[in-house]
Amino acid sequence: MEELMEILRDLRPDVDFERETALIDDGILGSFDITALVNEIMDVFGVEISMADLEPENFNSAQAIYEFIQSQKG
Repeated sequence: MEELMEILRDLRPDVDFERETALIDDGILGSFDITALVNEIMDVFGVEISMADLEPENFNSAQAIYEFIQSQKG
């Protein structure tokens, strides 16, 4: 989880990722942010993310992103 938090903080240091639960729904992360985030996740965690995986519920919070990564690894 710490690696993910580091990626998120580097991406958007102005966002409190520990508390935010509507990153996509509230427009906090835009399309460029998501593209950069997905690329970093694939590089760092060695998982594949398809267009079908880009659902808001997978990316609305740091916890949701972490759980998504874990599901892709397993």
